[in-house]
Amino acid sequence: LHLNVFISISLKQQNRAALEAFEASVCARDEVMECYLMTGDADYLLRVAVADMAALERFILEQLSPIAQVEKIRSSFALKQVRYKTALPLGAGA
Repeated sequence: LHLNVFISISLKQQNRAALEAFEASVCARDEVMECYLMTGDADYLLRVAVADMAALERFILEQLSPIAQVEKIRSSFALKQVRYKTALPLGAGA
């Protein structure tokens, strides 16, 4: 998949029921590679992998926008992956 997109989501409410309902909705989507509950301006940060802009548009309009808890959707595109690793820095700072 050629398009890596980071999507910030703000919810209408931040109560437990709203958070759980939103999380269940996004976890059911194969396009969502990562989902984080955040502090700051947005409630959630998603990393989504899609084939192209048309697929991203479909995902936002058909999957994210209809979720009742969603108030605001903001997306950013990765231009280049500068670093990606999975090894934890165990022993760093010892």
